Amino acid sequence: MDMTGEPIWALGMMSGTSMDGIDAAALLTDGEGIQGFGPKRFAPYEPAERDLLRRAQGLWQGADPLLREVDATLVAAHEALAGYFPTTALIGFHGQTLAHDPAGFRTHQAGDGAALAKSLGKPVVWDFRSADIASGGEGAPLVPFFHHACARMLGMDQVVAFLNLGGVGNVTWVDPLVTRPETPGALCAFDTGPGNALIDDLMETRGVGAMDEGGSAALAGRPDEALIAKVLEDPYFARPAPKSLDRNHFAWVLERVAHMDLADAAATLTALSAECVAASVRHMPEPPSRWLVCGGGRKNRALMAALTARSNAEVVPVEAVSLDGDFLEAQAFAYLAVRVMRGLPTSAPGTTGARLPVSGGRIHRPAPVPGDPLAAVRRVF
Repeated sequence: MDMTGEPIWALGMMSGTSMDGIDAAALLTDGEGIQGFGPKRFAPYEPAERDLLRRAQGLWQGADPLLREVDATLVAAHEALAGYFPTTALIGFHGQTLAHDPAGFRTHQAGDGAALAKSLGKPVVWDFRSADIASGGEGAPLVPFFHHACARMLGMDQVVAFLNLGGVGNVTWVDPLVTRPETPGALCAFDTGPGNALIDDLMETRGVGAMDEGGSAALAGRPDEALIAKVLEDPYFARPAPKSLDRNHFAWVLERVAHMDLADAAATLTALSAECVAASVRHMPEPPSRWLVCGGGRKNRALMAALTARSNAEVVPVEAVSLDGDFLEAQAFAYLAVRVMRGLPTSAPGTTGARLPVSGGRIHRPAPVPGDPLAAVRRVF
């Protein structure tokens, strides 16, 4: 990173637990503030790619020959998408989470940062979670530092919660009046419970698509409140924050709704996600003034209605404050990449439970090309 701390255009690329594709977004940042938002693009995974990633779920590094194919597929897909952003100077590459076990001090984001750096000819920061886990953290969530930057950029003066509803739900409680994100009291973050993963898996298992589009199935059903209460007896919900979940931690709930018709099953899983969010408030320093919802879940009318009904605060999509809920996580990994290059922390005790603030992420630089007239410039990063 340019050690003068001048803002640069970085590209963040994120493939989440829903495994629907890759979000990419450019961000102008010095790693502390946000100076500008750039182009954005989504690249859906082909059915064969999504099937490959699903088959690889739960695999650890070196555990299966399938992983070589996964890494190569991810690098090729991200390389193709990065080609639409030729002027960005740095890449933040999340990779694809296949397994996550912070209690066992391990996590697995598939991909190959070195190969991507070589193919793109740009420095790549990736494997953002491992250093945090090695420091006693959960390795997730990692977006809270970016949420803090967004809240301060927007001039907020009240405690607010950013709720991301991807495959797993996660929340960031932000006090924007605290200047630095690593300062105690600035942030509290954790996974709330199931987000869209169970709903998506239900729809796919029933052969009616990859998701409950707009929440139409759930809106036609009635949730099983007794089952929801049973799920919330899981010890995870009693654990204090910070804490994080594997995508498939609650996969057993699908068996409990297998006998229901589609509408009631979708309604139950949707209400479960909302109830998990409502229950999360007890782990926050104080209730948020409002919930800003990002991720695919904010487009599910049934889920947004359930959140409003089960929450005591305003629930709105992040677009209400002029942010883009489809690309916030991709922008976050651009922001985190610049922080890593500058040696700034990307997580802290309040966000992941790490013992101290941690600057996570491995840096891979492309090999110099003989006679490259920009070699001296590239060495700055």
